[in-house]
Amino acid sequence: MSLLSIQAPAAVVMIRPHCFHPNPETATDNAFQRSGEIRSHAEGASLAAAARDEVSAAAAALEAAGVRVHVFDDYGENQTPDSVFPNNWFSTHPGGHVAVYPMHSINRRRERRTDVIEMLKTGYRVQDVIDYSGLEHDDVFLEGTGAMVLDHIARIAYAARSRRADPVALERFCTHFNFEPMCFDTADPAGRAVYHTNVMMSVATEFALIGLDLIQNERRRDEVRKRLLESGRAVITLDGSQIGNFAGNALELSGKDGRVLALSERAVSSLTAQQKALIERSAQLLPLRVPTIEMAGGSVRCMLAGIHLAQR
Repeated sequence: MSLLSIQAPAAVVMIRPHCFHPNPETATDNAFQRSGEIRSHAEGASLAAAARDEVSAAAAALEAAGVRVHVFDDYGENQTPDSVFPNNWFSTHPGGHVAVYPMHSINRRRERRTDVIEMLKTGYRVQDVIDYSGLEHDDVFLEGTGAMVLDHIARIAYAARSRRADPVALERFCTHFNFEPMCFDTADPAGRAVYHTNVMMSVATEFALIGLDLIQNERRRDEVRKRLLESGRAVITLDGSQIGNFAGNALELSGKDGRVLALSERAVSSLTAQQKALIERSAQLLPLRVPTIEMAGGSVRCMLAGIHLAQR
């Protein structure tokens, strides 16, 4: 097994939140979110401390596996409860390219920070930064690698249509970054569209995890499965319960001893023995404990902004 893969970055950015809580601005379309009202300051502080500790422990586990982790602290000055999910506001790409994205919720737009971009420019070879955030003025949104799941090998951008993944912005991104857009409509058992593509699918080097039953159109569902198989990947189909337990919200990374699949303990527990065996043919499972952060409707993949750039 090769240690390196264009699909599996060897470094990530993480944000350690100090004022974390489920974001009321995102609750309307995020069916994964548990947004119970915080009843007291002490309760809010306890929740934020738990989330902060979960990020610190996850970063340490990733570093122990040989993944480079750049951790930035968010002290809450800008009132950014979802800052723990940086993959939504920027992404990086081989050749030295960085993209900055338009965000649907107003308070999530405040998550964008220049110090992260400056760190990338200082430590990695960055040729350009393409900023799409101006599309927010036209109510056009594309929330990064939450809205898109990118196949860096076959150059396909998979995207579940939602108000956070506008086809116009997707087309613009794909033109600039040389991806083929592949959109599809989704619905959960309650008829709700999936808010972010990366909670229902993850594309790794040799396999893909995907909730195919969420794709409404049977013909499109077959096309997505076919494209994944044509890329040489094993397709591991996830059921609704596994999707609800964040089994699709995983990210393959390159570590010191080969590739690892980072996902939550809850997600790993939902996988069958056969699914785990298929994954472990090419990547070691790396379960991370993030129950507090999962209250906000995202899990491990959302916490990791992969760095697909060459080091200086």
